[in-house]
Amino acid sequence: MELEIVETSVLEAIAVLRSLPEFTPMRDDDYYTDRIRNSKHLALIAKIDSKPVACKVGYDKLNDGSFYSWLGGVNPAYRRQGIAQALADKQEAWAKQEGYECIKFKTLNRHKAMLIFAIKNGFEIYNIKPKDELKNYRIEMIKNLL
Repeated sequence: MELEIVETSVLEAIAVLRSLPEFTPMRDDDYYTDRIRNSKHLALIAKIDSKPVACKVGYDKLNDGSFYSWLGGVNPAYRRQGIAQALADKQEAWAKQEGYECIKFKTLNRHKAMLIFAIKNGFEIYNIKPKDELKNYRIEMIKNLL
């Protein structure tokens, strides 16, 4: 297994997300490109033997010195092989190099694996937004890069 992580276009990353069960249904491509159009952004794809199997997309959403890690995922057949960690490491290194002070992201309370992954990677919960059910509460996380 040869893992390669490359910068790519947002549309190529979205194509990877369309193959993941957690991302159904998805919006049309214009939604994603419009969201980041005027922002500094980074889209990464992880490839195994030249096949795209995962991605991570982030952008300067808040203009407050933070980089927002927006979308990401790994094909179920390739999970638990360190691919998400490799993508996170690459995104963090890029954000540091670009001068960002921290990385932020949101997830849902029901995504326990994502919460555990984030905490193991030094993220902390800084806000919780209640929704209709406890499993749908928004959990906002931050990791300082300085």
